[in-house]
Amino acid sequence: MKTIHLMLLRSFLVLLAIALLFFVLLIELFDVFANLWRYLAQGTSGLEILRIAWLYLPKCVSYSLAPALLFACAYALGLLYRNNELIAILGSGVSLYRLLAPLLALGLAVSLWSFWFEEAVVIDSLRLKNQLYRSTVKLELALSSTNVTVTSADARTVWQVDYYNDKKQSLTGVLILRRGEAGRFVARIDADWADWNGSNWVLHNVRSFDWDPAGQLLLATRSGVLDEKALAEPPATFRKSTRRVEEMASAQARDWVARLRRAGLPFREALTEYYRKYFVALNPLVVILIASGMGGRFRKNVLLMSLLTSLVLSVVYYVGQMISLILAKNGVIPPLAGAGFAFLVFLAGGILILRTART
Repeated sequence: MKTIHLMLLRSFLVLLAIALLFFVLLIELFDVFANLWRYLAQGTSGLEILRIAWLYLPKCVSYSLAPALLFACAYALGLLYRNNELIAILGSGVSLYRLLAPLLALGLAVSLWSFWFEEAVVIDSLRLKNQLYRSTVKLELALSSTNVTVTSADARTVWQVDYYNDKKQSLTGVLILRRGEAGRFVARIDADWADWNGSNWVLHNVRSFDWDPAGQLLLATRSGVLDEKALAEPPATFRKSTRRVEEMASAQARDWVARLRRAGLPFREALTEYYRKYFVALNPLVVILIASGMGGRFRKNVLLMSLLTSLVLSVVYYVGQMISLILAKNGVIPPLAGAGFAFLVFLAGGILILRTART
């Protein structure tokens, strides 16, 4: 039995290396040609393009791992079936599940490795790749934002701003609500605009509303300028969020989601992407399950059918995942459901295919 397992693993690993190289090259070429017009417009040198492609390589490996595993497993088992070796193995009393045990164990090990690889290598390289790409093609990020609501760290000050100009570091249409320790309304400040002086915001054309000493009436006052050290919410808080969970480690992503929640900013998209990190890491195990049940179903054109199956299922998986992520980010379904829907569907499909596999 050990000999059979070694033979199967040897064939599988050789096919995996070839398939991984093929899919990585395919994704790299697609990325280069998709951005070729930008490179030509900016006169980007070939060396810079190669540097960008090199930094993108770990992410390409991450993208390619699942379809490469699917192809390698399906093709290795398909070859056994085409050469009547699978029939001989099963006919000798070895069950299909026992035969596939090393592949399933390998799928679990690759899932754990892929999570480590994503955290330790892919995230940093992808961030550097994106930074180098933006600087090479002179692509500036728009950090100004409209209709911003921000809650201070102690949750006692709420800012509502119509427009934040990042280049000028100014606010337009400012409304500030101050709350007491119990969360009750204390004061309101309106201002036409505000500018940052390096340590706090200076409000202009101010209208203030405060309770009278008896706490029964609101007193309205007007002033030209209000310069308070307490108005020290940093400009970065009002910027349009350009941070991507894809470029954060899981611990950083968890802290980022907590920060967005605390500030009263939209967090569903970040939370969905955070959950997605864990489901993506389990993709290798799922594709091994699917491929294990499909490998013995191809009688002719094993190479073509294995390649076609891996491409079709990869497209279906990523399209289904994209749809569920969009639904989660728009509040139609919970973030956890959006991140895990495609994974759970394919997991159930893989188990069903394996149970109904020809034995």
